[in-house]
This record gives sequence, C-alpha cells and structure tokens, in this order.
Amino acid sequence: MILYIVKMNKLTDVIAKWEAQLRKGTLELAILAALDNQTRYGLELLNFLHGYPSLVITEGTLYPLLDRLKRDGVISAYWQQEGDTRPRKYFTLTDLGRQKLTLLNERWQQSMQDINQILTK
Repeated sequence: MILYIVKMNKLTDVIAKWEAQLRKGTLELAILAALDNQTRYGLELLNFLHGYPSLVITEGTLYPLLDRLKRDGVISAYWQQEGDTRPRKYFTLTDLGRQKLTLLNERWQQSMQDINQILTK
C-alpha cells in the first residue's frame, strides 16, 4: 500500500509539471484570444482567465507576459481614468497581434487534431 501511495504521489507530481508546461506553452495564445476584438484592463483579463481552470495564473505571471507582448508589438496598452477610481491600464491587440493569433490558432488546431487522432487509435 505504501509503495502504491509513493508511486501515485510521483505520478501526481509528473502530471502537475506537465500541466504547468502545457499552461506555459498555451498562455500566450489564450491571452491573445482573450484580447481579440475586446480591450481589457489587467485585472479584468486575469479574472477572465480564472474562468478557465487550466488558465488560472497570478498577477506575477500575467503582467510580465503582458509587458513582453507589448515589447514584441503584438499588443498595445494605454491608461484610462474612469470616475474616481485609479487609472486602469488597458490592453488591445495590434495588427501584428491579430496575425500572430491567427497563426498560433492554426498551429494549435492542427496540434490538437493530431494528438486527438493519436489518442483515438
């Protein structure tokens, strides 16, 4: 019984690491898709992603990624004051971002199709 528990704990660790790598690899696609045709401020984007269990991340993960996407030219950002609240930084896709989203989505769809075919054989 103890050996079974140890093996299950190791398997759980392996699955957790695999999920983390999967999330890391798909998070950019998810963020670009979340910004497709919708401008969002940071916390709004974070809350949107939290609606999808496999995409739950922290601010410490989101904001550096948004900064990199901005440096890469795939998103743009601007500050906007709304009423008495503090200003919010809004993010939107650029034309380059839309192109990247299209290409990443095509590759994602092909990868998922290939994996699903393998899994069902």
